Amino acid sequence: MSCGASTMAYTRGPVLALAFMLWGAQGQQPNNRFQNPIIPGFHPDPSCIFCRSDETFYCASSTFNVFPGIPIHASKDLTSWRLIGHALNRENQLPELSGSIGSTSGIWAPALREHNGTFYLLTTMVHDKRAANDSSRWDNIIFSTTDLWDESKWSEAVHVPFEGYDISAHWDDEGNAYIVGSYAWKVAYGIHLAEVDMKTGEVLSNWTNLWNGTGGIAPEGPHIFKKDGWYYLMIAEGGTGLLHMETIARSKALFGPYEPNPSNPILTNANTTEYFQAIGHADLFQDVRGQWWGVALGVRAGPEWLNFPLGRETVLYNVTWENGSWPQLQHPIRGEMQSWTLPSITENLSDNGPLANEGDFYRSFPPNSSLPPYFAFWRPPKKENYVISPADMPGWLELKPSHLNLTGLDGNSPGPGGITFISRRQTDTLFTYSVVFDFQPKVAEEEAGISLFLSQNHHARFGLTALPLANTTSSELVPHFCFRAISHIPVPADVIVPVPEAWRSKRLTMSLRTINETHYEFGAGPADCSARPRSIATVPGSIISWGFTGALVGAYATSNGGNGTTSAYLTDWNYEGRGQVRETWNGTLGGVD
Repeated sequence: MSCGASTMAYTRGPVLALAFMLWGAQGQQPNNRFQNPIIPGFHPDPSCIFCRSDETFYCASSTFNVFPGIPIHASKDLTSWRLIGHALNRENQLPELSGSIGSTSGIWAPALREHNGTFYLLTTMVHDKRAANDSSRWDNIIFSTTDLWDESKWSEAVHVPFEGYDISAHWDDEGNAYIVGSYAWKVAYGIHLAEVDMKTGEVLSNWTNLWNGTGGIAPEGPHIFKKDGWYYLMIAEGGTGLLHMETIARSKALFGPYEPNPSNPILTNANTTEYFQAIGHADLFQDVRGQWWGVALGVRAGPEWLNFPLGRETVLYNVTWENGSWPQLQHPIRGEMQSWTLPSITENLSDNGPLANEGDFYRSFPPNSSLPPYFAFWRPPKKENYVISPADMPGWLELKPSHLNLTGLDGNSPGPGGITFISRRQTDTLFTYSVVFDFQPKVAEEEAGISLFLSQNHHARFGLTALPLANTTSSELVPHFCFRAISHIPVPADVIVPVPEAWRSKRLTMSLRTINETHYEFGAGPADCSARPRSIATVPGSIISWGFTGALVGAYATSNGGNGTTSAYLTDWNYEGRGQVRETWNGTLGGVD
């Protein structure tokens, strides 16, 4: 290709009515309005292009330790996005990801670009627990392909020596390739540029410091655009929190000097009461009519910055860029945006993949099927621990227990054998999730269940395990429900209760749902509906509102360091979005759809 499970209802009727009233009062045509985020859930650091040959938009985003890594989404209309593959889809493309330590390590900020029919994906494998001045902390990488629709075509990693991160490609008018990147900012601020051989990663010139930004911490995420005889250098500053912003400078020569825009920052929600915060790490592109658009990451947190379990998501805005002028990026970023005329709304692509907000309707795992492409693992999985439709349990997914539980060795390290955990992103503010388990633990501490997971040291898990009954002298093992959580802030107390005797020989439905936009509830009941499900534990979303990633929901199996080998079997995997909160007014819930 060449181109340029709960039955409880949510009480939200009045809010919906208000949202519809406001929509009607504006009197705008649907194709002039859109909603953020355009790619919901854990999809940070977006980089997008428009391919003229098929009139399709493509976006890539960061994944850190999640595998497969670097999802590629495609859209015809900028509003409906479908997952078409992952640039990092084979463990042997980047073996070091399996040993990544810490949830802020792994794959940072990809930059997606196309040149002469080849797509390039530049990114950095970061070892964030290593010292700031350790050059091995940064492994800069180029992946390439000629076909975005066939993920098997993505290349092995080509490594580029550079002491920094967030690299992006630029080609001059003669076709020479350059890489611009963020120098390790804890060592020295600076955006650097060098000529690079994109096939081998060889650096062909000295690295030149182009610009240090406007004074915000962590100048990073650079992209270069040439327009009307000017080179524009756009970067993020301020860190990926409440002070995040986008700034820009320009020069008549690629290597500078660069003069900053006197109106910087050109994009930010900092120091506002907007629900979307941390706006930054932006990219710009044009549509078929030449209109400019931009994407950035955003966090639905409000200025309180306390509850944002979905993490950093992809947001959209339009851009005014007159000849010879500075680009004007539309902000503040909000959940409801008015824009240029959007491309015709269509969810159809040449080869459809699942929508970015795809649900799961009581999914089973029939023989010869494969896992959905949006299912995710924490680091590359031990494949033999996940068996689709085993001979004795057709239609089920077998999870063989890992020796370690979801915390791993120390909350950061992978440990031998990794963790058995299969998940998907939370893509809705309000949702229900449930899985039917067939699991009969035979050895003490064997455990299987579901988790609300951000990282090894920020998660809540609710499982079924075998323990002796409390307050008895018997050593007989009895099935128990167990709830545990870990975070950098106080968490709810552990809950360990016996499974009701009438349920112990039955298959059980384990469930997780949002009570509201700030709290979750774990529960369980017999899968045959012979008794009402019971609520076991409630957990605040604040315990997973941290770091660079976003909430995953999924199933796990572990021996908790013991000798257990009993597999857990699951089916009827169900995820149903119940609504998106996109705005707040005066600190109250302002819009659910």
